[in-house]
Amino acid sequence: MTHTRYAFIKAQWHADIVDRALDGFQELIPADQIDVFDVPGAFEMPLLAQELAKTGQYAAVACAAFVVDGGIYRHDFVAQAVVDGLMRAGMDTGVPVLSVSLTPHHYQETDHHNAIYSAHFVEKGREAANAALMIGQTRAKLADAA
Repeated sequence: MTHTRYAFIKAQWHADIVDRALDGFQELIPADQIDVFDVPGAFEMPLLAQELAKTGQYAAVACAAFVVDGGIYRHDFVAQAVVDGLMRAGMDTGVPVLSVSLTPHHYQETDHHNAIYSAHFVEKGREAANAALMIGQTRAKLADAA
């Protein structure tokens, strides 16, 4: 069975920037085929991604977050844990779980940086949608060949 629904999880930390990934995703996949879920931050994405994938309702689950160095913890450790969790959710469920997570080494809350990263999230959202569609096409070909 081919699914035409997609889940899109977005972290609310820096939502003004992260939400742009959904904009890019919707450039290739119609909004009425996407169920959108908000979580507080990146760390909460893997578990929800796994739960959504297990429902069997989605062709893919895309997850967007912006993990920056706030001076309290090493953001690269958090980012690594999140990406590992997303990969494991996909591997454990057989549903593609795609990461649209950015972890800049140098981010300052300036108009300049916000504009750069907002535009980058739009592009990464497009890339995730393209990956989701491509994986779906490949899986359909494999099913037809079987």
